Amino acid sequence: MTNLGLFILRVSTASCMMVHGWQKLQMLESGGAAEFPDVIGIGGATTLYLAIFSEFICAALILIGFVTRLATIPLIITMFIAVFIVHANDGFQMQEIGALYLTIFVFILIAGPGKYSIDHLIYKKTKPTHY
Repeated sequence: MTNLGLFILRVSTASCMMVHGWQKLQMLESGGAAEFPDVIGIGGATTLYLAIFSEFICAALILIGFVTRLATIPLIITMFIAVFIVHANDGFQMQEIGALYLTIFVFILIAGPGKYSIDHLIYKKTKPTHY
């Protein structure tokens, strides 16, 4: 049951996050990179590229369960920035969703992807037969 729960959590959260990444990808395609906020001092366009990488590419990797723990790290950083920098003065209502995503991605980092993942298939084939 735990593996089914991890699968549902991983797929549903990654799917929702990919929607945010897709919106940012559309912003990039429509020329909105120059208007994206520069919240950490690296330029709006660079910040947008990093957000797309974490929210779309890394979320897709988590969805399929491939390099899952590694893929959570950019998302943890992105959600940390969203909660504690972008929405620092906006109150809990604006921080709540980012905080939930942050908590879930930290949980996935700790727990791993579970049995229903590409990572499990790879690990299962490379795992030694004796200890």
